[in-house]
Amino acid sequence: MAKMGTVWDRTAEFLSDNLPAVVPVALLAFFVPASISGSFQGMRQSAGPGLVLTLSLVQLAFAVLSVWGSVTITAMALDMADGRSAGSIGRARLIPALVVALVLFAAMVLLVLPVPLVLQANGYDMMAIARGENVPSQAMLGGISLYLLALLLLLLWIGARLFVTTPVIVREKRMLSALRQSWKLTRGMTWRIVGVILLFCMVSWVSILAANMVFGSIFALVAGGPADGISLASVLTSIVVAAVQSGFTLLVPAFTAKLYLALTAEAGLREGVLAA
Repeated sequence: MAKMGTVWDRTAEFLSDNLPAVVPVALLAFFVPASISGSFQGMRQSAGPGLVLTLSLVQLAFAVLSVWGSVTITAMALDMADGRSAGSIGRARLIPALVVALVLFAAMVLLVLPVPLVLQANGYDMMAIARGENVPSQAMLGGISLYLLALLLLLLWIGARLFVTTPVIVREKRMLSALRQSWKLTRGMTWRIVGVILLFCMVSWVSILAANMVFGSIFALVAGGPADGISLASVLTSIVVAAVQSGFTLLVPAFTAKLYLALTAEAGLREGVLAA
């Protein structure tokens, strides 16, 4: 069975050996969008409908760029191309990756949809709830909390089974069938992958929160500026947070690619033993 420690070692080796090729992709696809998007929250507070729409479209473009970056890094980690040709693979496999991402997003929306439907069926106004008015009863909140907790655990398990979907899309040139292939490859590895996901989320969340609080406080003291809206302190803070966030974002496609290679090698070895 593939060992997570070995996969981490191969991921670290790949990043250290290919840093000059990886950094430009990470800067373009992860750091720049994250540093700019970090200032959007302050702009939305005083933005009109037109500006809000523009900011939403820009964030959508940034999301597409991030998917391209993940596919490109995946191609490099799979040893399919060097830094120059990996970008073309990223463009070639971008549409399949986006289609799969949209299908998964639609599935998540369908799973969450019962919550607003139940609230509306019981006479609650969603807009009023968002404003802090017409708060649901304790019994209703308890039932919704239990459902969301069960849904979170289900999504975590499904996410582990679909963890290597992107490498499958890139290397095997699949689209929706990549979901089935990832499900097949991760059989028997679900709980190990769940542990990796939880550890990664915890470490990245703490690191990003610490960067935001520490550097945000320092820049606020040094640069000052208004509490609301965009200021020099908020821009500098978003840049630092984006740098930390980009580092963790870069790890995901590299790790999933190396895990995919380990799982496919194990599957090939197992099939060879059975054939013998």
